[in-house]
Amino acid sequence: MRILVCDGLEKAGVDILRGVGGVTVDERPNITPDELIHAVSDCDGLIVRSKTKVTNHVLQHARRLRVVGRAGTGVDNIDVSAATRHGVVVMNAAAGNTVTTAEHTFAMLMSLARRIPQAAASMKAGRWEKNRFVGVELRGKTLGVIGLGRIGSTVAARARNFEMNVIGFDPYFTKEAAREVGIEMVSLDEVYARSDFITLHTPLTEETRSLIGAAAIAKMKQGVRIINCARGGLVDESALAAGIISGKIAGAALDVFEQEPTPPDNPLLALDQVIASPHLGASTEEAQLSVATLIAEQMLDYLKDGAVRGAVNFPAVSAEVLAAIGPYITLGEKLGSFQGQVFGHDLVQVNIEYSGEVAEHDVRPLTQAVIAGLLGPVIERVNMVNAAIVAEERGVKVTESLVRRARDFASMISVRAITRGGESEVCGALFGKRDARIVRINGFNLEAIPKGDMLFVFNRDLPGALGRIASFIGDHGVNIGRLYLGRKKVGESALSLIQIDQPLDQPVLEAFVEVPDVISVQQVRL
Repeated sequence: MRILVCDGLEKAGVDILRGVGGVTVDERPNITPDELIHAVSDCDGLIVRSKTKVTNHVLQHARRLRVVGRAGTGVDNIDVSAATRHGVVVMNAAAGNTVTTAEHTFAMLMSLARRIPQAAASMKAGRWEKNRFVGVELRGKTLGVIGLGRIGSTVAARARNFEMNVIGFDPYFTKEAAREVGIEMVSLDEVYARSDFITLHTPLTEETRSLIGAAAIAKMKQGVRIINCARGGLVDESALAAGIISGKIAGAALDVFEQEPTPPDNPLLALDQVIASPHLGASTEEAQLSVATLIAEQMLDYLKDGAVRGAVNFPAVSAEVLAAIGPYITLGEKLGSFQGQVFGHDLVQVNIEYSGEVAEHDVRPLTQAVIAGLLGPVIERVNMVNAAIVAEERGVKVTESLVRRARDFASMISVRAITRGGESEVCGALFGKRDARIVRINGFNLEAIPKGDMLFVFNRDLPGALGRIASFIGDHGVNIGRLYLGRKKVGESALSLIQIDQPLDQPVLEAFVEVPDVISVQQVRL
């Protein structure tokens, strides 16, 4: 495996990657966009910080790429939608810099309240202007927190310790969870109207871009102070400057900007009421070490074992969970692949039923595996990451149903696929917790190991039919490894799944259907 590391990564993280046999690490801290396109073409993993842009154009050239890791929190320099379409996992190391960024936010908040940077600059200029830098207390003031993820919640907890009243807005944070940590959940407009200080902790999306703009500022109370240590672009910088000049906003503390590095003629930098730092939220020794080791470990877990942690575009699957559901993932992919190869790819709808013990698990990764198997024979680079998106783009409806009660097996996955040519159902189960078996095909019961090159033969259930089939295969120099049989009623029709040591050539397959009593033959590779 080859892993490309851009933008610089702490040595501890690089050492973790290099400490694994079979892994080659290519460090390119100052890589250009053109160089990136060439370098990423044969990589399995890519680690970036905030500088390198992972665009759709880059991803189109990354034919082997399986995972992009962001050594930090924000992933706005990565086209996550494009990565998902290309089947690439995007993961970040959000937990690694939570405390550091929260502490920087609070340092900015306190500096803003007491005007410490301005006072320090005045002192160093040889002045003693005690009366010029009168500040405000935090105690009793209302802090509005927009975004209550890890960092926002940590900032809120520290504000509570300073006896601030904390209100928050986050559409994904429940009121019950907020009450437990002493936060009053309110609407966004109420945050604007009631807050003495407002701090932002949301990702940058089309919905949050310019969240603090002229319209929002107009709803705020006179003398509000604004802190942004999250992402540049959340604040409309022109509107913020106008608000400060008008006196509506008493001050702002900014660690991030719309353009980074921000140009020296940015009007905000000329305002005495503005405190600025050059994107230092995660810039501590502890955080750099933490995010480097965390992203390295997460990436290796995925590339080596398939365990997914810290992903922003795929359900988390820890090593412990993977140990439990991994065999079901394999079974689901095999069922889908078999069904797609045998019964056609022109899908309209897929109905998946999970019964028994498997229904106790999070089945989303299993469904992704089934869809990936179904679509894999005809669509390049479809996998568990992008399977749902590919199905949606093709207009395929996917449904899941969970049945806690076991049916014929302790756990069973039943895949019913509707194509423009008809319907089919393939069912699978685990034997002994780990060994996958196909146990039913369109009502025919059997116990087949879904592995290797196989022939799916439909024939008349007559004496000698099976012997003629086996003789035909042997006459063409191919050995039969295993043979699985299924029939519904004696003398009608039967099916055979025949595992062979090597695939049959196309002319041989065409001649196969001329064998007496053979109805159809299809070759499958699992």
